[in-house]
Amino acid sequence: MTEAVDEVSREHTAGNPQALPAAGRQALAEWLPPLAGAPLNEASRDEAVDGAIRVMAAVHNAAHRDLHWNTVAVPFDRVVEQAAGDAGGVRTPSLNTTPAASVASPTIASSGEAMRATRARLAAAAGYTGTAFVRLRETQAMQAAADVDRLGGAALPLAGMPIAHKDMFARAGELSECGSRVRAGHIASETATVLARLDAAGAIDLGALHMAEFAMSPTGFNAQLGHGRNPWSQDHVSGGSSSGSGVAVAARLVAAALGSDTGGSVRLPAAICGVTGIKPTQHRVSVAGVMPLSPSLDCVGFLATTARDCARLLTVTAGADENDPLCCREPAQDYAAGIERPVHDLVVAVPAFGKNDPLSDEVLQLLNAASETLARAGAQVVRVPVPDLTELGLLANAVLGAEAASLHATGLASYPEAYGAQVRRRIERGLLYPATRYLDALRLRPVMLQQFLAAYLPQADALFLPVLPYAVPTIAATTRGTELEIEQHFGGMSYWTRAINYLGLPALALPMGFTGNGLPNGFQLVGRLNGEAALFRLGHQYQRLTDWHARTPPPLAA
Repeated sequence: MTEAVDEVSREHTAGNPQALPAAGRQALAEWLPPLAGAPLNEASRDEAVDGAIRVMAAVHNAAHRDLHWNTVAVPFDRVVEQAAGDAGGVRTPSLNTTPAASVASPTIASSGEAMRATRARLAAAAGYTGTAFVRLRETQAMQAAADVDRLGGAALPLAGMPIAHKDMFARAGELSECGSRVRAGHIASETATVLARLDAAGAIDLGALHMAEFAMSPTGFNAQLGHGRNPWSQDHVSGGSSSGSGVAVAARLVAAALGSDTGGSVRLPAAICGVTGIKPTQHRVSVAGVMPLSPSLDCVGFLATTARDCARLLTVTAGADENDPLCCREPAQDYAAGIERPVHDLVVAVPAFGKNDPLSDEVLQLLNAASETLARAGAQVVRVPVPDLTELGLLANAVLGAEAASLHATGLASYPEAYGAQVRRRIERGLLYPATRYLDALRLRPVMLQQFLAAYLPQADALFLPVLPYAVPTIAATTRGTELEIEQHFGGMSYWTRAINYLGLPALALPMGFTGNGLPNGFQLVGRLNGEAALFRLGHQYQRLTDWHARTPPPLAA
């Protein structure tokens, strides 16, 4: 067994499974599943082994190149806190600390109007049950609206803001099913910290939203609930895994929605549905009461119409939480307070994208126009090489795969049939990763972060990257072919997003126009650790010069 794994490390310098002799592959297929404690699906066993080999080879190569024998796995919350205390961690000055309540927002209901507005939103949301919402909270939402009206809204920073949450955020006494059969009927015993903070700020939660099963699809595919469907075209994907979040905000059912981002699951639906999305710095927002997928990579994020509203949401939710020991202890700042400041002091690093990069021609054209708009907004633009995110993406896969497999190993062993085939297949691969490779991927994380910052953000506040490499695909195109072909399509969709989670950096996704199929597309601004304030300033100034974020899809056909 050990000889087979060692041979993987020696022979797979290019991550090519076919380079491993048949005997080695057979040993992996036969012996690793029993050691993992759960059987592999016979129909996809070889593909699972091949995928595991590719990931193991990438980790081995990176570790051999970049790790010293005594490099330890530093908890990433310590890396974030060190950056917060380092004057060089964030280039831009700290924002003012004006109370969030002082910042006006057109999405927030005026005093006395919360109940009327909430009733209308609930009526509209009922038409999207199954495509955006999986459950509405009519009674609770109306009660929250009545409370806002009674208080007059003056003391609440998000008074009357209609929101909804991905169905993986717990509310005590309510269902939280995580888009799965495995968790069907589960009643939460706690309320997620982020929901409690939004409640306290006066937001009104209308209900739980559609999501990919266990947050494991970049398209919004869910074998249990049905596909996430794009609000601009029901034949196209919504993006995932926060599928309902993107749909609900784009259709203006809510002003904002909670999502999670482990490999792009906020940024992809934001770009695909034509809205704004923020993936904060790792551990900036508490994950207490939130379904884990990969605790080292999971991020709570928000989708909203504008960068300003994303800033407001992060302002009231970021900060230390005794229920999440990894949550960053740096006090939250008011991210919206300085959002109107000109961006002449901010530097955006723009790669010199070309024909050989994983981008379609039409997306490249949109990116060029968007970067020119940022320059017109006043940002300083510097050119940098195009980052190769392949290796970083495989390192992210190693972490996600191992951690998801650990969380679901008992379920796979006890009731494998309750998992969708694609989800089961992806989790099973993580059962095959040796502990040494998982630890190497964690040890490499701060090393890779420093290399990435030095190469692409040496004197910049944001790195300009795509979100989606091509036009939004149809549901048929992403579900056609073998399981392996479908999964390869999934991997291509998240090429530009997955690596950013491994690095723990914040990223703001912004709409940048429409491709030839009439659907939205977007770009992301990737910041330094704890550098969200600069991203919001840049995003806000960009949206002052464009109206892509203000476009709305046609009403859903009856």
